Amino acid sequence: MNFTKMQGLGNDFVMLDDREEIYNNESEIALKLCHRNFGIGADGVIFIRKSENAHIRMVIYNADGSHASMCGNGIRCFAKYVWDKKIVRENPLIIETDDGIKKANLFVEDGKVHEVEINMGTWSFDPKNVPLASNEEVLNKKISVEGKEYNISSLHMGVPHTVIYTNLKDINIEEGKKIEYFNLFPKKTNVNFCEKVSSSCINVKTWERGAGATLACGTGSCASVVVGNKLGLLYKSVQVNVPGGTMYITIEEETVFMKGPAKITFEGIIVL
Repeated sequence: MNFTKMQGLGNDFVMLDDREEIYNNESEIALKLCHRNFGIGADGVIFIRKSENAHIRMVIYNADGSHASMCGNGIRCFAKYVWDKKIVRENPLIIETDDGIKKANLFVEDGKVHEVEINMGTWSFDPKNVPLASNEEVLNKKISVEGKEYNISSLHMGVPHTVIYTNLKDINIEEGKKIEYFNLFPKKTNVNFCEKVSSSCINVKTWERGAGATLACGTGSCASVVVGNKLGLLYKSVQVNVPGGTMYITIEEETVFMKGPAKITFEGIIVL
């Protein structure tokens, strides 16, 4: 099996060209390839497939074998992969995901993509869309998880996200796992701990559903800015600092745009 290892701000992925759709055991493949001791090591596996509705289709599975409908850092890596490999040479690039059609604007130098801006679409606080085990929106709501209180806001931003504004020094990222499995979230949730630096800058650490602590989360950064803006903490154009680097999130009317880098780490062959 030929593969390419990529990363977007440290959020890393194994890329598999599956335009012939020869792989039908995606969960098993993800579990094996993502293992950091017995596999390649990654936060997820991305399958490149043909699309009847866009230029190309992205399918992603998390390190625990679960399916993800969307991934912000992953789609930037995906866009770079299909351009650099000359699978599709269109700019903007139209990508089919399981969260709908996304448009990628590619920033190209010397024939290679170095940054990607993604139209991430809109968000929803509707409890049915997040989803939540509640009939009410969750916005700056106080909950108690194993004796510790948090003010949370939950929304769907490609995938379920819960955002908590706090002082990061008071947080152990492993607390995210307890919130991920909290009974309010029937399909679990990603958890983003945020600290406001200014109205145009935040620091974010993410516990990713199905992957654990990550160096960056694109959809999580988008969700964090949406919540911060809705709470009156942030402007609509924000620099987001994550452990793996920096990305830029902009809200235009009801649409979120995410811009950041994507890089190829190495390539190889693995036998499963």
